[in-house]
Amino acid sequence: MKTIKLLGYLLLLMMAGPAAIAQSKADSIKYQPPSPLYRDPIFDGAADPVLVYNKGQKEWSMLYTQRRANVQSPGVAFCYGTAIGVATSKDNGHSWVYRGTLNLDFERGMNTFWAPDVIYHKGAYHMFVVYIRGVYSQWGGKTQLVHYTSQNLWDWKYLGPVKLPAHDIIDPTLIKLNDGKWHMWYKDQKLGSITMTAVSSDLVNWKVAAKPAIGGKAHEGPKVFWFKNYYWMITDEWQGQRVYRSKDAKEWERQGLILDKPGHRNEDTPTGAHADVVISGGHAYIIYFTHPGRKTHQDEGGLDKDGTFTYSSKRTSIHAAELEFSSGTLVCDRDKPFNFYLATDK
Repeated sequence: MKTIKLLGYLLLLMMAGPAAIAQSKADSIKYQPPSPLYRDPIFDGAADPVLVYNKGQKEWSMLYTQRRANVQSPGVAFCYGTAIGVATSKDNGHSWVYRGTLNLDFERGMNTFWAPDVIYHKGAYHMFVVYIRGVYSQWGGKTQLVHYTSQNLWDWKYLGPVKLPAHDIIDPTLIKLNDGKWHMWYKDQKLGSITMTAVSSDLVNWKVAAKPAIGGKAHEGPKVFWFKNYYWMITDEWQGQRVYRSKDAKEWERQGLILDKPGHRNEDTPTGAHADVVISGGHAYIIYFTHPGRKTHQDEGGLDKDGTFTYSSKRTSIHAAELEFSSGTLVCDRDKPFNFYLATDK
C-alpha cells in the first residue's frame, strides 16, 4: 500500500511539471543553515575554522583563528596576537555560541596562534596549530607547528614543536590511512608555498616525503578527507578552493575550482577561503570563511593615513555549503538550498 501511494505521489509530481518537483525539493529542506553560519562577537574576525565533535559534552565545537578585525592597528597586526576562538553548537550545527578562547600559552608575552587541526586518537584529542612568537604589523615571524593533547577540547597539554623542517610551516591537516599511519599535509612557505606531506606512527615522530604532494602554483590551507570512495584534497588559491582527487592519498589528480564565484547569500562573498570539510550522514559539508566587505579576497583596500586597514576590509564570516559528487568530481553551488545536519553520537 505504501509503495502504491508513493508511486501515485510521484505520478502527480510528473504531471504537475518541473515547478512542482522543485517546490517538493524546497519543502524537504528542513535544516537550511543560516548565512552567515557564524561571526565572532568579540573581534568579528573568525577565520580558518575546524569543526570537532566533543564526545563528552555531546556537542559540536568550532575552533578558529580569532583575528582582531575590529581593533585599530597598523598593517596586518590584526592577524597577529590571535588566540584560537571556540564556539559550540548543541543543535547539530545550526546555531553557534561563542565560548571564549583556548589557553595555549607556553612562554611569556603576547603571541600568535593560527589555523588549528584537531583529530581524535586513542581516547584523546590532538591539536596541531601554528605558533608565532610575538605580534607583527607586516607579514613575518618564524612559524612552526606545535602539538597539544586534551581530554575535553578545553584543557590542553603542550607537547612541544612538531619535528618537521624549519621551513615556516603552517596549515596542517591530518588523516589516518589504511597503512595504519597518520599522514599530515601542510603549507611549506620556504619551498614556495606548496603542500608537503609527512608520515607518523605515533603523532610525535614524523618522516617528510621526498616530493611535494601538491606543487606548482602557490596555495595554502590544504584539507584532506575521504568521500564517495576517493580521497579528496582542497587547497586555498585565494580565488576559491582547488579540488584534487586520489585513490591512495599519495598521487593527486587536479580537478576544478569551487567557491570561486561570489555567492548571493547574506555575507557570502566574494570567494570562499581556508576551509574545513565535515562528512556527516553521507553528506560532505564545506565550512569556510569570507571577507564580505571586499570585492575580491585579496583586495585589502589599502592603508589609510594612519597605516590601518578599514574594519570592513578586515572582518570575516563563516559559512557552510554542501559538496556534491558529480561526474567523478566534487562541485559546490553555494547558493543552493540544502539540509545541513551534523550528526551526534548517542
